[in-house]
Amino acid sequence: MYAPFFGLRQAPFSIAPDPHYLFMSERHREALAHLLYGLDGGGGFVLLTGEIGAGKTTVCRCFLEQIPKHCNVAYIFNPRLTALELLQAICDEFHVPVPPGAQTVKAYVDPLNAFLLAQHAAGRNNVLIIDEAQNLSADVLEQLRLLTNLETSERKLLQVVLIGQPELRDMLARPELEQLAQRVIARFHLGALSPAETAKYVFHRMKVAGLTGPLPFDRPALKLIHEVTRGVPRRINLLCDRALLGGYAGGHTVVTPGIVRQAAAEVFDTPRHAPARTRRRRRDPLGLGLVVGAAVLAGAGLAWALQQPWAARRPADAAPSPAASSPAASAASAAHPAAAASAPASAASVAAPARPALIHLADWAPDDAAAWHALADRWGLPLPAGTDACTTAQQRGLQCYRSTTGSLSLVRLLDRPVLLTLQRPGQAAALVTLVGLDAQHATLVAAGQPRRLPLDELASAWRGEFTTWWRPPPGYANRASHIVPLREWLGARLAALQNPAAAASAASAAPPAWPELSRQIQAFQAARGLQPDGRVGPVTLMLINQAADVPEPRLDPAR
Repeated sequence: MYAPFFGLRQAPFSIAPDPHYLFMSERHREALAHLLYGLDGGGGFVLLTGEIGAGKTTVCRCFLEQIPKHCNVAYIFNPRLTALELLQAICDEFHVPVPPGAQTVKAYVDPLNAFLLAQHAAGRNNVLIIDEAQNLSADVLEQLRLLTNLETSERKLLQVVLIGQPELRDMLARPELEQLAQRVIARFHLGALSPAETAKYVFHRMKVAGLTGPLPFDRPALKLIHEVTRGVPRRINLLCDRALLGGYAGGHTVVTPGIVRQAAAEVFDTPRHAPARTRRRRRDPLGLGLVVGAAVLAGAGLAWALQQPWAARRPADAAPSPAASSPAASAASAAHPAAAASAPASAASVAAPARPALIHLADWAPDDAAAWHALADRWGLPLPAGTDACTTAQQRGLQCYRSTTGSLSLVRLLDRPVLLTLQRPGQAAALVTLVGLDAQHATLVAAGQPRRLPLDELASAWRGEFTTWWRPPPGYANRASHIVPLREWLGARLAALQNPAAAASAASAAPPAWPELSRQIQAFQAARGLQPDGRVGPVTLMLINQAADVPEPRLDPAR
């Protein structure tokens, strides 16, 4: 109902666990990395716990999307079952045929064991995921432990992931479940968001839903949202959804603390959730309940009228004010309200950098040589006329990376200038240098100057082919004979990223063995949103360089 009013494609605060909306706070990244680590942990149990609404199921859905193809997955989301019913559900999920009329534990365990052995022989792993695992009874947990007894000399044949509320940890601490607790190879507790993370979370979901203008929550409202919700994502979703509805109902393009307080009273049914200092101000700032007001407006056909202030306030190509020039700036001020409030008054008078002029594909004159030179300029690399760019780069310790199946998401992730291959109707393919990205425009170099191109126009001519340069580590070019320097480099880089304070000692320490190094690489890939295959390819190495601040050019910040 309110999405078009705020310039959104869809409602941003659904409580459904949609992985596309997953906000990867540092704790969420660690949770996902623990789950992915467990896949290669040799079997046993992996434990993920968290408060109600902390994002456990959403992390689990993201985990499911990244499970390698050689894994069979059984997912059970309603574990209020007896031991026999659980075995029936597991066999159903793995598609294990059981004898007709099976009524005993043995009738299910025997074919399940045979299935696990056959899958192991075929080189496949088997993963059982149980959500809401705090509902499992002690005898069902014991049956799960017995299932993990099946093993080879190298590993157990069933990996069990238990996801549940904090009481699951208390259950596993019981003396009668000590044998199971000793088989937990990785565990992580997912806590609530901090005030800064709450602001970033709200902005992230709004941006995924299509926000291109300033965040429609002011800083006091964001602070109040954290206080009311205690940083629990599901509560944030409920409150923000109702607050946006309230803003729409009253024709307010900015959500204020008054609107948040009214929304909290309606969503959480009682004012006790509001901080004490806010309880004295109980008047409805809209004069009507938010839902009632929205229904009246919708019934009166005023949705179009309410959209007009938004359209007038943010024309598509209008230059924003220095104080709110981009979604990134809005997020920064939202995440650091104290810093923004204490900024000197003179800062407002500092002129914002000029935005590049707008260009359209019809105005663009392609020049492949100029595109290569623009990329070389970003690297400070001389590119004599008539020379092969990739050969010249290789002589300077760089390598070319080409992809024919790229996306803007990948380009944003790599965060480096790239050459895009554009194909306009009836014309030959041509190169252009992309040097910046924001929510609506790509910044290209045309005729030696940065120019903004609307992303919808770029999508009409770009099919995913791009080229860039990157700086390979020692031993990468000839891994067969220089594998030790590469291993030492990877070991030192990953150790320093895990513990920056020990960077100096990490550089001189002996590198880990390849199996351990592979697990570290998988954890790094998972934390960066890559397929955690443990392979040391250019994309993974580019992101390691990026995280380690290896000097390489970056995309221009949004302006």
